[in-house]
Amino acid sequence: MSGQDVTTGEMIVLPDSEAIAQHMARWLLARAREKRSGKFVIALSGGSTPKRLYEILGAAPYATEFPWADTHLFYGDERHVPMSDPSNNYTMSKTALLSHIDIPPENVHPMPVEGDAEADAAAYQRALQAVYGSETLEPGRPLFDVVMLGLGDNGHTASLFPRQPVLKERTKWVATCVPDDAPHTRLTLTYPAIHSSRYVVFMLAGQGKAETFARVRKADPAEPASAITTEGQLIWLLDTTAASAVQ
Repeated sequence: MSGQDVTTGEMIVLPDSEAIAQHMARWLLARAREKRSGKFVIALSGGSTPKRLYEILGAAPYATEFPWADTHLFYGDERHVPMSDPSNNYTMSKTALLSHIDIPPENVHPMPVEGDAEADAAAYQRALQAVYGSETLEPGRPLFDVVMLGLGDNGHTASLFPRQPVLKERTKWVATCVPDDAPHTRLTLTYPAIHSSRYVVFMLAGQGKAETFARVRKADPAEPASAITTEGQLIWLLDTTAASAVQ
């Protein structure tokens, strides 16, 4: 794996968000089938385009053809709110996907939200370490097969928000973030955890993403997403309007 960053990742431009979701479903199935042994580990994202992706994966043919028994689902970030809260990413994915597929319950790893945020972040790191089989990330042995990411107007991705201490975290795999421009304390994967991946896939749709994407594509250091890297391949899935400021 050669490694990529936001400036070198492949851009795939599609007509709209529906095309992105359909493309991602096909692509995920192909990657899962390529993994002939071991766990297929995904970090899921929140948002409207991922929600549509989950609906597709939860319906025919993916609901039965995807190797769910060998798949482990983690989350890239989570608002530290009760699972009954509609903004909870796990709850959204449960409604759109998990309730429609035959996946072993122990293969689904929601971020804990009921305790102290720092303690919950540490517990989630332990869950990742248990699946990974080590307490230390090893170059050449990725933690994730696929990390799915979005991009906020302020340049954040996962819950790596501007101006927050989490952007300097280089040891922890999971940390807390308290944004100064968005509600709720968050739990989030850190840059080192995201880097330990075979694929990082950004999914962006809509004109509102265009200018921010253009800045991140140039690695503007003011944008937290600019610091995303992967041991493997980075892919941008964009609709035509999100890609417009670059094309």
